[in-house]
Amino acid sequence: VSYGASPLTLGLREVARVDDAVFAASPPGDLRLFILDRSGRIRILRDGSLLTLPFLDISGRVLMEGEGGLLSMAFHPQFATNGQFFVYYTDFQRNIVVDRYTVSANSNIADPTSALQIISIPHPDFTNHFGGLAAFGSDGFLYLGTGDGGGAGDPLRNGQNFATLLGKMLRLDVNNATAARRYTIPPGNPFVNTAGRRAEIWAAGLRNPFRFAFDTSG
Repeated sequence: VSYGASPLTLGLREVARVDDAVFAASPPGDLRLFILDRSGRIRILRDGSLLTLPFLDISGRVLMEGEGGLLSMAFHPQFATNGQFFVYYTDFQRNIVVDRYTVSANSNIADPTSALQIISIPHPDFTNHFGGLAAFGSDGFLYLGTGDGGGAGDPLRNGQNFATLLGKMLRLDVNNATAARRYTIPPGNPFVNTAGRRAEIWAAGLRNPFRFAFDTSG
């Protein structure tokens, strides 16, 4: 591969110090940077400074054992108008949990009482391979990359077990989530109405999709 541009010079500049920082994200068009620490707190970096109060603190419900903890967040595509965002973490039973929250009247503070659990996936046996990313695709659906349950060589064989949600890429419609109906299944999911296969599954056979990205080039 050859490049015609002039040599590229890279540099590093420290912008914040956050213990156990594991993820950072910004809503589209928002100049703030939301920084997650694995213990369960989300901090905001604004205009070059960390705000004193956390945007959200769920450390009282997050298990930071092994590879667990608060691992990612995803802003709803309409975050600017509905204030909804989703957090991916492990609870004290080692379950993989995704909750929805809403911003309070103060745009720099989430409403801690707005929590709505979208999904909880049992992961009881090992302390590794929790996956870790929640992200919205361009189709408006929420994708979750779940680990296979841990252990060396997927001893529970979850990756190829279509009856479990571990070791998968899931695709959920959370746009009208309520306490009575946390999510619905997008009609294009490959295993809709397929016996013995969970309809939430978009792809199977994954080891530990801690991070993934969408190709936006078309």
